[in-house]
Amino acid sequence: MTGFESLSIAVLIWIALVLAFAGVVQGALGLGFPMVATPLIAAVSDMRTAVILVLIPCIAATVINVILAGRFLPTLKKFWFMPLCMVAGAFIGARLFVAFPAFPYAMLLAGVILAYLYLDRIGHAEWAPVRQHPVAYGVFFGFIAGLSEGTANIAAPMLLMYLFSLGVDRTTFVQILNLCFSVGKPTQLVVLTTEGGVTWLQWAMTLPFAAIVAVTTIAGINIRSRIDAAAYRRWLLNVLFVIAIALLIQHAYGA
Repeated sequence: MTGFESLSIAVLIWIALVLAFAGVVQGALGLGFPMVATPLIAAVSDMRTAVILVLIPCIAATVINVILAGRFLPTLKKFWFMPLCMVAGAFIGARLFVAFPAFPYAMLLAGVILAYLYLDRIGHAEWAPVRQHPVAYGVFFGFIAGLSEGTANIAAPMLLMYLFSLGVDRTTFVQILNLCFSVGKPTQLVVLTTEGGVTWLQWAMTLPFAAIVAVTTIAGINIRSRIDAAAYRRWLLNVLFVIAIALLIQHAYGA
């Protein structure tokens, strides 16, 4: 990505629409921004360009979710270790992405998601040991989520698997997700800047998209307040399925 001058007006309009929609999804569900935006933008550009365009707008959506969801400090006190694990995983994942950009990270993640959805369908997706040892499993899933973030630009599936088993309330659910997202993306930004050849000018070019996303994320948060708990979980499972299919399509398109 040498700059927006390399992208056509039609592609830029598509990117703006995709990011705006992803902001609504992030606000309504507390997650989903990179999962929606990355494959749809990669379909009209390439994976590297998609990662660059999505990253700062995603940080904006995440920060807004953390600020507006409420009850941040109690969640931070109980789950402070998960962002640290995300940092470690995202750092290693971003380095892997830079070193081996052609590896089918998306296809691997899609396989994991589909396996989890199958377990959920047969009633084996909520694991009792997670509730018995929340810290140990939180460290594991936090690290794997960071690794997924750095390679496939998507961390939420691994976090959802952990949080569904943990059985936390929706507000805590959203806060944990966005607490983890808030450190994973900046870590990815630093690595891509220092080792991936992305310049600060290129990051600055994505700021107008971040402004659009800020507005649509707030609109999405207003939608979330009207969703009951059962529907919220069902929506998240449906999102996981859509993500898996999108990742498979993305892999096939790239191949």
